[in-house]
Amino acid sequence: MRTSIATVSLSGSLTEKLTAASRAGFDGVEIFENDLLASPLAPEEIRARCADLGLTIDLYQPMRDIEAVPEGEFVRNLRRARHKFELMRRLGTDTVLVCSSVSPLALDDDALAAAQLARLADLAQEFGVRVAYEALAWGRHVSTYEHAWSIVEAAGHPALGTCLDSFHILSRGSDPKGIEDIPGEKIFFLQLADAPLLAMDVLQWSRHYRCFPGQGGFDIAGLVQHVVRAGYDGPLSLEVFNDVFRQAEAGPTAVDARRSLLVLQESIGLAPLPEPVVPTGIAFAEIVTPDAEPVSAVLGALGLTRTARHRSKPVDLWERGEARVLVNTGPSARRDGTGLAAVGLESPDPAGAARRAEALLAPVLPRRRAPEDALLDAVAAPDGTELFFCATGRPELPDWRTDFEPLETAEPGVGRIDHLALTQPWHHFDEAALFHSSVLGLNGQESVDVADPYGLFRSRAVTNSTGSVRIALAVGPAPTEDETRAQHIALATDDVVAAARRFREAGGSLLPMPANYYDDLAARYEFTEGELATYRELGILYDRDAQGEFRHCYTRTVGRVFFELVQRDGGYQGYGAQNAPVRLAAQHAQRPLR
Repeated sequence: MRTSIATVSLSGSLTEKLTAASRAGFDGVEIFENDLLASPLAPEEIRARCADLGLTIDLYQPMRDIEAVPEGEFVRNLRRARHKFELMRRLGTDTVLVCSSVSPLALDDDALAAAQLARLADLAQEFGVRVAYEALAWGRHVSTYEHAWSIVEAAGHPALGTCLDSFHILSRGSDPKGIEDIPGEKIFFLQLADAPLLAMDVLQWSRHYRCFPGQGGFDIAGLVQHVVRAGYDGPLSLEVFNDVFRQAEAGPTAVDARRSLLVLQESIGLAPLPEPVVPTGIAFAEIVTPDAEPVSAVLGALGLTRTARHRSKPVDLWERGEARVLVNTGPSARRDGTGLAAVGLESPDPAGAARRAEALLAPVLPRRRAPEDALLDAVAAPDGTELFFCATGRPELPDWRTDFEPLETAEPGVGRIDHLALTQPWHHFDEAALFHSSVLGLNGQESVDVADPYGLFRSRAVTNSTGSVRIALAVGPAPTEDETRAQHIALATDDVVAAARRFREAGGSLLPMPANYYDDLAARYEFTEGELATYRELGILYDRDAQGEFRHCYTRTVGRVFFELVQRDGGYQGYGAQNAPVRLAAQHAQRPLR
């Protein structure tokens, strides 16, 4: 189906919004009235601009407080409508959105509403315009799609139909199955928006918290299926009011928006995409740093060995078992400081994973490589992290380790990366969650809010079905912290106490935890003799659930990166979220190593 987006969903001037929509691959746009009024371009120039960009103008919106009003007020409304219809003719669009009235003058009279909408449609028809009547969830007398359709049906005018909006329908808990009773040709337009499930005033919910399909809690796919079964063949159009999107750069937001519609169409069989290829493990994590010494010291103390060096780049490979960390001191490291820059994902079909990513608009990354280097596909995640699709140790496919020249053999020992925590720019958190679930096929967990000494930050984990890939996506409490909030690599161990002692004996510095935490821990759980004293000595945190236990501790931060040692017992699947406020406070009290 054709795709469209309302200009209100994007930030910037009208010209910037149109350009972003076109570059993201949308077929059309809804022109929001405020965007047009604020534009220096004449309607004819906007029409020409859209044509140059390959965009149709699918809707002009909104017209408010039109129907079920006293006759004198309605005459004034018709005069206002005539002006808008003339404007639409200049714009080259033929459908206008009329919202159900919220005016205190509006009367609770369906017959009057139907008669006045029919008169409005008579006028619209003279200009070649169709009127799409929509029920606002907070409409004064008409607030459900069924009610709006009954008025349209009673009016019986060919130029009058209904507009269905997923937010207005689902936020009220209406059953969308009834949409199938509306003739498809009378559904003039379909607007889509998801939203997190919140208990708040519906108007504030709508104006500030809408998001793209797949980023909230609504069953958008189910609603669209009902609309398609009714016979609707118009565009799928996004109308999203969101405070973050209004401040974020329009280009990435438009790409995120279009990706959401591609995934939506795939989910209901309207647009086939390459099959998801779910990663089976983490091949490596790559740290970039202008100074390898502090990072190398931590890795060595953690028991990893520098086993190899890249043939043509300043990149070292550190290993212990299946835990692999690359340390890159190339030019980008000197510019960006110490940070987690890339992740290698084990893939059963690297080429298929890349095809899926590209089909879902993930930027394919060019690689500077020597002729003998392994061919690896890589794409960029929304936060800029490079994702490499790898096949480690599979002779039939390129192995990235062949790019490295051996230095020494790793010390014996079991190791693997338990999970990664990636800090997201404040305006890309929802985009990142959709990206990792749709592009990589990972399962999104519930979003949690964690108390930080200076606010709240959100965290949401994405995993594969076995837990061999776990990525925790987090966003800080303020945009100013995007560049400073740390990321981390969690290494699995079967004995965190022994691992912590070895790390400390090797010269490593563990993050100290406050005594008050352990006093509270003693009140909540029973421990064996001396167990809690050991945790207090080493800074080990503890959690348990119905499935198992979790013990973990942290290194000091180097630049923006720190490491975590984790021990999972039983079926524990979490990340110790209740300990996060204590860890964050402890990190704020310590200065990062440089």
